[in-house]
Amino acid sequence: MNKIRKAFENGKAFIPFITCGDPDLETTAKAVRAAAENGADLIELGIPFSDPTAEGPVIQAANIRALNAGTTTDKIFDLVKVIRRDVKIPLVFMTYANVVFSYGAESFISICGKIGIDGIILPDLPFEEKEEFLPLCRKYGVALISLIAPTSENRIAMIAENADGFLYIVSSLGVTGTRSEIKTDLKAIVDVVRENTDIPCAIGFGISTPEQAAGMADIADGAIVGSAIIKLLEKYGKDAPPHIGAYVKEMKNAVSNL
Repeated sequence: MNKIRKAFENGKAFIPFITCGDPDLETTAKAVRAAAENGADLIELGIPFSDPTAEGPVIQAANIRALNAGTTTDKIFDLVKVIRRDVKIPLVFMTYANVVFSYGAESFISICGKIGIDGIILPDLPFEEKEEFLPLCRKYGVALISLIAPTSENRIAMIAENADGFLYIVSSLGVTGTRSEIKTDLKAIVDVVRENTDIPCAIGFGISTPEQAAGMADIADGAIVGSAIIKLLEKYGKDAPPHIGAYVKEMKNAVSNL
């Protein structure tokens, strides 16, 4: 059984996203530990990329800061090896197909399997092209996590039937970023998912407050937050980890009280 499912076994899951190398990899390690110690059920680790098409300005800026700090994929692999000595919850990479292609897909995915990465999320990989990576992911025990967007419509059932790890449901059209209101009929999407798979699903994009997280977790199996955490890194820099820990604790409590 892929470890990812364990993230959803103790009630609703809270999933934070952290861009690796923003402002440096030492801070990333402390932020990951702070999140894990304060109730994160699974953590998404962003591998910075120069053209992150799914990201809004907050995470785009984090990618630039990380790249300017000299962050590389190999350094992130080394970081994960260190983190894995004490962080036991599931970890997944979020990055872009070009990062995997340029590194060499088999090398990238095999290293993920060796160092304890449980899954990868590639927002720019169309479902119809996932065969580029799926056989390698299955060979090395790394879940290739699919996304469902509000525009997926008649493809939702097909994507759900073939899902691995968990399903990432995109709450809104557009890029990542905090939103004051989420208007998508997410319950209708989750209902179709439930009819076609027993794999858990979590909602991301636009969630920043405990109330929003609770609302999304009430509909799905968990809530994902990125930009609100990256804003803490932008504001506090190397001093951000305790603030991230406190934020994760607040958000985990919100989804746990359902």
